[in-house]
Amino acid sequence: MIGYPPLQIRVKTPRLELVGAADEMLAALAPLVRDGKVFAEPAPYDDPMSFYESDPDVRVSRWLQSVWRGRGRFSPSDFRLAFAVLVDGEAVGMQDLIAEKFDSCGTFASFSWLSTDVRGRGLGTEMRSSLLHLAFAGLGASEAGSDAFVDNIGSNKVSEALGYERNGVDWDIRRGEPGLLQRWRLTREAWETRRRNDIDLTGVEDFCTFLAHH
Repeated sequence: MIGYPPLQIRVKTPRLELVGAADEMLAALAPLVRDGKVFAEPAPYDDPMSFYESDPDVRVSRWLQSVWRGRGRFSPSDFRLAFAVLVDGEAVGMQDLIAEKFDSCGTFASFSWLSTDVRGRGLGTEMRSSLLHLAFAGLGASEAGSDAFVDNIGSNKVSEALGYERNGVDWDIRRGEPGLLQRWRLTREAWETRRRNDIDLTGVEDFCTFLAHH
């Protein structure tokens, strides 16, 4: 994957770094998936979700396949950038940018997970903040969206802390049962009022050139 711009982006904050999730990064994250350190209660993910697989090897293989599928779908309108989250050089989770109608509407969503070993330190907020900086400052996005099951206290608190506004509710399925989702939105104007000056971006210019040629 040397020279592939979607995997060359880096976002660095004082506390962590987002690094394009090339296969060597996925290999570093795989033990966390295998050991179930990606999971939480109440269940945070909708169906289908490979993290619910009971067999550790199946869980890892299906997770890898889902990341590779996301990597393979790419257009100026819809794309997914998957990042490994590094803390002191150690891979501890993932943060994804999911672009939707990006070339026309500038909208995107986010998805993340964090190892149980490092939860409760404010890293979830820092991860999302770094992704917002990439999208708004680096890629010129217009609006961020997010959603989480109403009992996913951690994710909803991150959205609230970063200035998202509540944007209605929806339903989805998790573990075969319906669950209520809280939807959130963050406009560029609202993000600008909280914009940070301690986040560094690398590889964005090459990615934007790559995006323009597809």
